Amino acid sequence: MGEPSALRSRADRLIREVAKFGAVGGAGVLVNLAVFNLVRHASDLPVVRASIVATAVSIIFNYVGFRYFTYRDRDKQGRTKELTLFLLFSAIGLVIENGTLYTATYAFHWDSPLQSNVFKFLGIGIATLFRFWSYRTWVFKALPAREAVETAESFLTDPRTHVRVINK
Repeated sequence: MGEPSALRSRADRLIREVAKFGAVGGAGVLVNLAVFNLVRHASDLPVVRASIVATAVSIIFNYVGFRYFTYRDRDKQGRTKELTLFLLFSAIGLVIENGTLYTATYAFHWDSPLQSNVFKFLGIGIATLFRFWSYRTWVFKALPAREAVETAESFLTDPRTHVRVINK
């Protein structure tokens, strides 16, 4: 593989990863918003507490989706460390997400059901950017062997023809 092909391959992998992360995350957003509205209407919990319950449920849902779908090809050793880091970064995301809702609700008194859902959704969006970066960087690490094999195989390809010089 030549340098442009290697770059294109990395970009393709990143696009697939973002798509899978988005699919799991999108389903997680639906779970989060559904639980949030259910808890708000079925209980007397204040808005932000209902949101924290919903976020916790979606964190569990997302871990299963990320581990067994988005990042199923990633390093599976050290599950305790992985889960600990996932929960740590998820907790930071929970603070970002619910801090946005808290600010809108208590600082600006934007607390109608529509406003609460809008700011809940905005908080989810901001927290998602942080979560994507932290999960792919710290929690679900790429296997170093895969990258090493791809780099090694690129030396076996003639960059002018993109044809393998040595057959396996």
